[in-house]
This record gives sequence, C-alpha cells and structure tokens, in this order.
Amino acid sequence: MIMDGFTAWPEEFAQRYRSAGYWSGEVLGELPGAWATRFGDREAIAAGDERWSFRELDARSGRLAAGFRSFGIAQGDRVVVQLPNVAEFFEVLFALFKMGAVPVVVLPAYRRNEVGYFCQLTDAVAYVVADEHAGFDFRTLAAEVRRDAPALRHVFVVGDPGEHCALDTVRDTFSEGWFDGMPIVDPAGVALLHLSGGTTGTPKLIPRTHNDYLYGSRASAELCGFSSTTVYLCSLPAAHQFSLSAPGALGTFLSGGRVVLGPHPAPDTAFRLIEQEKATVAAVVPPVAALWLQAANHTGHDLSSLQLLQVGGAKLSSQLARTVRPVLGCRVQQVFGMTEGLLNFTRLDDPDETVFHTQGRPLSPADEIRVVDDADQDVPAGEPGHLLVRGPNTIRGYYKAPEHNKAAFTEDGFYRTGDIVRQTPTGHLTVVGRAKDQINRGGEKIAAEEIENHLLDHPDVAEAAVVAMPDTFLGERICAYIVPRNDRAKAAELLAFVRGRGLAAYKVPDRLEFIDALPRTAVGKVSKERLRNRIATAITSMEESS
Repeated sequence: MIMDGFTAWPEEFAQRYRSAGYWSGEVLGELPGAWATRFGDREAIAAGDERWSFRELDARSGRLAAGFRSFGIAQGDRVVVQLPNVAEFFEVLFALFKMGAVPVVVLPAYRRNEVGYFCQLTDAVAYVVADEHAGFDFRTLAAEVRRDAPALRHVFVVGDPGEHCALDTVRDTFSEGWFDGMPIVDPAGVALLHLSGGTTGTPKLIPRTHNDYLYGSRASAELCGFSSTTVYLCSLPAAHQFSLSAPGALGTFLSGGRVVLGPHPAPDTAFRLIEQEKATVAAVVPPVAALWLQAANHTGHDLSSLQLLQVGGAKLSSQLARTVRPVLGCRVQQVFGMTEGLLNFTRLDDPDETVFHTQGRPLSPADEIRVVDDADQDVPAGEPGHLLVRGPNTIRGYYKAPEHNKAAFTEDGFYRTGDIVRQTPTGHLTVVGRAKDQINRGGEKIAAEEIENHLLDHPDVAEAAVVAMPDTFLGERICAYIVPRNDRAKAAELLAFVRGRGLAAYKVPDRLEFIDALPRTAVGKVSKERLRNRIATAITSMEESS
C-alpha cells in the first residue's frame, strides 16, 4: 500500500513482525520521557562544554517541540535537519518526534543542489542548520534554498542566526500546557526520512517507520553488547544512519549509555576524546580506521578504555582488520548495511578469521536473504551473486519514487541492494563488489549519473562517464572521462563549474580524463568496465614508476 509517497509493508508481513515481537508499537517521541524516568540524571550526551542528562534531554526536547508548534509546525510536517555533531542535533530530532513531525535528516556535507531538492520534494516547512561549520556558512545556504522552496516558511539556526531565527528563541516560547496535548502517532507511520547514496540522479529519500527503526536500533545494541556502561564516541556525522542507529547513538541511549560527540574523526581529536571520556566503543569507516591505526603507534593518549571498534560504510580489508587488536588493543567488528534497512554484523564471539574475512551476517532472524544471478535465479551455495533482502527493518520503497521502485524492488518485495556477495555456510556475507553504477568514496556512496548530469550541462562537454578509480586510502575515488565538444574544455574550468553547482565537496571528481570517444558495448552502451580497467591500469603504472 502506498500513501503520501510511502510504501507500507503488506499486512501479512506486518502482522508477522508484530507477532514475533520485532515491532513493539513504540514511537520515537515517547523515548526521552521513558529514559528520564528510568535513567534520570545520568549523563546522556557529552558535546564539548555541553553535558546533558537524560532528564535534560527530555525537558529540552519537550520545550523545543512546544516552541516549534507555536511557530505553526504541525504533526506530519516535514522539517529538514542539517546539523553537525552538536547536542542540539538530538534535541531537534526528539522535539520533532514528540510532536509527530518528520525530520528529513541531511548530512552536513550536502549543499544547495541536494538540500533544495529535498526541501521541494518533501514540501518541507522548516530547515534547521548551524550558523557555520568547517568554514562553511549554512545561513547563506539556507537563504538560497528558501528562495526556491515555496513551502519553506522557517529557517532555525543553532548559533548566530543572521537574518534567520535563533533556535534558542524557539525553545523560549514553550508553554507547560502543551504537554497535555501531545499527538497520537502511528508506530507504523514514517518517523524520519534518511538519504540514500543512490545510483541514479539526486539521492533518494528513505522512509523509516517508528517500528522498523526502533527494532533495528534496539536489536543491534543488544547484539553489540551495549549497556549502561557503554560510552559511544560519535565522530562520524551523527546524521548518518551508521552513527545514529546501527546501533549508534540511539542504541546507546536505549541502553542507558552515554554518547560523546566529536567534531570529526581525525586521530588527534578522537584519541583525546577516547582518553578524556573513557570511550568504550567507536564507529568509523575503513579510511578512518587506517588513519587511526597509523597514528596509534605514535600517540601519547591512553586508549585503553576502548573495547570495540566498529567499522562500516565500506568493506574493511582483512589486513586492516587483523591489526586492530595488536595496535588499538580492542576487538574489531565489521558492520555491513544500508540505510534502506539491512544490517549485518560479525558477532562478538565469531572466530577471528570470520571477523577478518566476512562482513557479518544479518541482524534479524526474520531477514530473508537471496543471492541471485542476473535472471534472479538463486546461485549455488558459496557462489557470488546479487544480494536481495526483505525483512522487518528493510524498506519496501523509496519516498515518492514509483518508477525507481519498480527497478529497486522485486514484485514480491525484495530490495535489490546492488551488492555482489558470497554467503558462507554459517550465513555470513562477504562483499565481492557492486553491481550498481556507484562509487564508494571512503564510505560516501555517490551516484555516477548525478555527476555526469552536471558535467553534461557544461557547454564544452559532449559526453561524460564517471567511474570509480582505486585508491589506497579511500578505497575508491571519482574519475570522470570527458569527450570534449571543442578544444576549449579545460580541467580546472570543468571542476570549478561542478563545484559551483552546489554539490557536496566529496562529489567533485578527483580526476578528469579527456578522451576522443567513450568505449561502447556490443549493444551501444558505454562500457564502464573498460573505463574502470583503463584508469586502474594507469594508476598502477604510475605507482610502479614512482
């Protein structure tokens, strides 16, 4: 069933997941109050000088919810939230959950092109940003976005608001009486909208319900051994699903643990926070893991509190995985999943070789996994194939994307992940590669078509093909092959043009290659395989000659 752009689970499956206890019927807005009662003045969030208890998180989010309502934001309204790792990120999220509004959670790296599209697609009524972060002024971005989004009535700013409204002003408008009128929220309804890296055009929006999101967070926290003693270092963007709910900050809160927010994952900053806050768990992507392992041999910081390093977002090499315990002194856990829902973990009691060589097995006993060939026929056990999945925390469709959903999901509801995997006899998955036209740049998933479309808008570009090129540090970087329309095409001008389109910086090609004609397959399609091989060979030759 499709309603307001959201594809619900068929009732047969919904009933199955409720009966099995996977879906509890809770809603996210109820959680802060329950935590305040259960955990009280125990510290929940540490973010620089900000220290909030569970009771304070509940009170602050309640006051902010009342303030949002006084500004005319209502149940069901969409609100784009683009905040860095600050305590207010959670205050805003839970305020919106309490009032039944729907956060559209956007990573700080996104810019005008993406944010404007999300605001228009969702008819967002409000946009919440920081004043500045990492040298970028989000107030200017907000003003640009607002001009093209007619439904966008409010911009709320953490910090100096400039021409917009300070978030502190919103919080100060609350009235005690509002708490008597909290709305009834359907646990099967959309709780928040996440972003997909996607393979075509602008990233898709992923509708996550209260039922499925809470199940994934709670079950993964239990599997990972989170408890009231857990101190979770969140140095990747808190808005990322890995950091937020796999098990992330939400799983930590559910366990009564403490979330430490770091501004970025650079070793000096992260190691200082591990020592200072006695962090027990940290989650990183493979390039960050490699940096930490290099830096740990020379650090003066005490990292002995760290018990578990979770690595996800991209495949972790077995070589790196082997060095975690000897260098950092903690257990490593591979996490392979997707914002669309499926979560795989190596278990804490898995043999070392399983942890080093696989990306884990599915979180839920109800996850249905198929590994198939190009015709959707199951491959023989142990053979590589396309990964398909359906289960209690895997969506049934992207938001307002009916045509894309026809290709992304099978008729019987399996999600086509785009990953090529092998499945071991124990049910563990080893990621072999990607079938989708996507680049995984250090854990950031980038649709090749999106970058190609921007390049093709330049008058000097006749054709463009974007592929992944191998990189020791990030795993993959972006290479754009350009067929110029004339001899005026210059690399520096094309890169400046792409940057000027309002794209996230990590989407700008790392390398441009000019070519007379793009190679084609027998049916006339661009052969990206040949282009990938070409750039890989060029990089290998360059490295060998250096």
